[in-house]
Amino acid sequence: MGSKFFKVAAVILLVLFSLFSFSPQTEAANSKYVTKGATTSKVIALTFDDGSDGTNINKILQILSTNKVKATFFLTGSGAKNHPQPIKNITAQGHQIANHSYSHPDFTKLTAAQMKAELDKTEATIKGITGKSTKPLFRAPFGASNAKVLAAVGNAGYTHTIQWNIDTLDWKGVSSTAITNKVVNNVVPGTIVLMHTGAGASGTPGALQGMITKLKAKGYTFVTVSQLLKLPASTPPAGGTKYTVKAGDTLYSIAKKYNTTVAAIAAANKIPSPYIIRVGQVLTIPGKASPPPAAVIKYTVKAGDTLYSIARKYNTTVAKIAAANKIPSPYVIRVGQVLTIPR
Repeated sequence: MGSKFFKVAAVILLVLFSLFSFSPQTEAANSKYVTKGATTSKVIALTFDDGSDGTNINKILQILSTNKVKATFFLTGSGAKNHPQPIKNITAQGHQIANHSYSHPDFTKLTAAQMKAELDKTEATIKGITGKSTKPLFRAPFGASNAKVLAAVGNAGYTHTIQWNIDTLDWKGVSSTAITNKVVNNVVPGTIVLMHTGAGASGTPGALQGMITKLKAKGYTFVTVSQLLKLPASTPPAGGTKYTVKAGDTLYSIAKKYNTTVAAIAAANKIPSPYIIRVGQVLTIPGKASPPPAAVIKYTVKAGDTLYSIARKYNTTVAKIAAANKIPSPYVIRVGQVLTIPR
């Protein structure tokens, strides 16, 4: 009887240990689904989706430049790879860029890993061409989105998924007059207009001048999507060291790492109280910040490891490893967890 009791107790303890030793990964908040700006001010955001050909980009840029209007371009990685110079021209003229996936798939039919791969590949491609980030804005191909998409996109660092409240249907080849009338007749404060840069949207370049003139006459001013939503610019302010927020980071830990203050980082990045940051966010570290040590030891936890055995292996202490990785008492770790080993 006693033997049976101890066996049952051992099984229960093993189950409890398994439950508490596998802590969930920190995840960012879901991406916010936006169709228009929440404002009563007469502001409007012109947005352009760029696909494979980008035929009309330079024509669009010329009209925007003539009228001193800034717009937001949602870029595909494959398109940018096909026509890099027009993409450079977009950022050179000060327009906002955002992520529209790499190959333009229906995100509702992808796994979270596939969505992240699409976003990451686009981000890397665009950064390689322009030096600018596409974060924090995403537009779903075909406008196809659901809760699963918003969760995956948010975890990839895109805080807002941007739809529209006026669809010009320009990709169908409709006339310039039809495009202009669609926008001018349906505009409301905070409007987000959907247009395209490709050859299929043949009426768009011809529609822009009349559209801008008529909207200005109605008292409207033109803003980027980030300006409309009062978000920080997609690219952090120039100057200073750049740091990408990782799971478990706090402004305090980042400030300590770079020998600066929470207030200084918050001010440089326009972070409101209570200093909320998100995984994947790129921060500017102001001033002459001291970078973290170049050599960092990483260790992946294996079955049977304990903090004590890892500390002994690297000639450090349990307390130091726990502090470096924000591991709470009683120092629970899990197989596969990647630990930073302090020097």
